[in-house]
Amino acid sequence: MSAGGMSAGRRLAVVLFNLGGPDKPESVEPFLFNLFNDPAIFRLPRLARFLLAKLVARRRAPLAREIYAQLGGGSPLLANTVVQARALERALAGLGTVRVFPCMRYWHPRSDAVAAAVRGFHPERIVLLPLYPQYSTTTTASSFADWRRAAAAAGLATDTRSLCCYPVEPGLIEAMASLAAAARARLPAGDKPPRFLFSAHGLPKRVAEGGDPYVEQVTATAAAVAGRLGLARGDWALCFQSRVGRLEWVRPYIDEEIARGGADGVPVVVVPVAFVSEHSETLVELDRDYRKRAAEAGVPAYERAATVGTAPSFVDGLARLVRQSLAQDLVLVSGEGSRRCGAGQGHCPMELARPMR
Repeated sequence: MSAGGMSAGRRLAVVLFNLGGPDKPESVEPFLFNLFNDPAIFRLPRLARFLLAKLVARRRAPLAREIYAQLGGGSPLLANTVVQARALERALAGLGTVRVFPCMRYWHPRSDAVAAAVRGFHPERIVLLPLYPQYSTTTTASSFADWRRAAAAAGLATDTRSLCCYPVEPGLIEAMASLAAAARARLPAGDKPPRFLFSAHGLPKRVAEGGDPYVEQVTATAAAVAGRLGLARGDWALCFQSRVGRLEWVRPYIDEEIARGGADGVPVVVVPVAFVSEHSETLVELDRDYRKRAAEAGVPAYERAATVGTAPSFVDGLARLVRQSLAQDLVLVSGEGSRRCGAGQGHCPMELARPMR
C-alpha cells in the first residue's frame, strides 16, 4: 500500500467543493435563485422558500450583474477552482490514478453532473474535500447533503471519505501568513504599524447561536495566522463581510473595523481567512468597495492580501488532508483527525463520524 492507504495504480476521485458563481450575465438571476432556494440558507417550508428565493433573486439580480460586469460579466471562481484542482492532482500523483473534480453548489458543474462524471471514472475510493476551510451548516453541510442526494441518484456507491474542516491546517496557515506579510510589505514606508483585519464571510447571528461551528473556526484561523505573523492582540481583529438582508449578523462588521482604523490613524491590511479563491467578494467587495470606505474613513493606507489560490504550502496541505482521510477508517474526519469543535457547537459534523463498514 502507498501512503494514504491507496495501492499504486488504483483510481482515486477527489471532489473539490466550492460555492460557484454565474458564468455570464444571463446566469446571475438563476444562480441567485439556486443560492436562496437552498434550505441551508432560507430555513423555510419548501413552497415558501421557493417563492421567497424567486423574489429575492429577481430583486438582487440587477446589482449583482453590475458587480459581475466588473469581472468581465461572470465569476472567475470556477476557473480558479479548476486551476486548484489540477495543482492538487499533481500533488497526489503518487497515489495512483487521481482525478480531482470541481463541484459547485449553486452553478455549474453541480453535484448531479459531477456525480455522473465520477461514476464514469470508476474510482475505487472518493474523497470529498471542501474549499471551505471552516465548517458551516450553510456551506460544507449544504454541499455534502447535495452530493449525497446526487450520488444516490447516480447509483454511486463507492467507498467515500469526507473531510469536514481544516481551519488551522499548517499549509493553509503558512500560505495565509506569507501573503499577509507580502501585503504588509507593500504599505508605504513611515506609516504607523498596520492593523490586520482578518475578514470572513458573515453569518446570521441566529445561525451562529444555534450551534454552527463557523465563527469558532474562523476565529481559530485568524488567531493561528496572527501567531505566525507574531502579532500582538491589539494589532489584529477578526471581522465579517458580505451581509445581506435585515437580520442581525455576527459582529464586528468589516466596515466598523475600517472606521476604527481610520479613527486611530493606522494603516489596514485585510486578510481573507474564509476565502481560498479569488472571486467577487475579494476582487470587488474588498478591493473596490472597502478600499473606498477606507479612504473615506481616513485610513492612511489599505492593502489586501491575496487568497491562497495555488500557493504550494496550501496545495501540499490539501494533499495531506486527502491522505489523512484515506488512512483513517472513518467516513468523516476533520483536519485534526477528530472533533475540534467546542461543546457548545451542536452542529459539529463529527457527531456523525463512524467507522467504515
